[in-house]
Amino acid sequence: MPRVVLFQPQIPPNTGNVARTCAATNSELHLIEPLGFAIDDRQLRRAGLDYWPLVRLHRHLDSNAFFEHRQRHGGRLIALSSHATADYTAFAFDRDDWLLFGRESDGLPQQLQQQAEHRLRIPLAKPGPHQSAGVRSLNLSVAVGVVLFEALRQLNGSGASPESSRGSVL
Repeated sequence: MPRVVLFQPQIPPNTGNVARTCAATNSELHLIEPLGFAIDDRQLRRAGLDYWPLVRLHRHLDSNAFFEHRQRHGGRLIALSSHATADYTAFAFDRDDWLLFGRESDGLPQQLQQQAEHRLRIPLAKPGPHQSAGVRSLNLSVAVGVVLFEALRQLNGSGASPESSRGSVL
């Protein structure tokens, strides 16, 4: 099952929503510290609802600790960045992939992107004729959901893990 990795997330509700998605898909969630909030933050708990006991949560003190953990467990590191040139939809995911997402404010540092085996982006619409600029990026929790569900669709033919086909979208 692909694992979700958040590098120094800053906004509690985003991380709570990602945790809820991970619980719904039985995907591990890895948080690389420092976090921009306390792990017991009320907004974080609220966004994750009562699903926190179902989240397979791993916290790493820093990126070095994460990379040591990843090395012990194997798998490809897939960095998601708005600056990548390859689209996630044209990529073949593996069960042991690590899906690495950056901070809400400034994404993934270049040095982390360079350590990844692959860099992918979520393509966004170009600015229309009445727009001066387009959307730069998606909300972190939305981006995680988009990429994780594509990986799961490829790996088991649906958007959810085999054990979780009983739930609903809401």
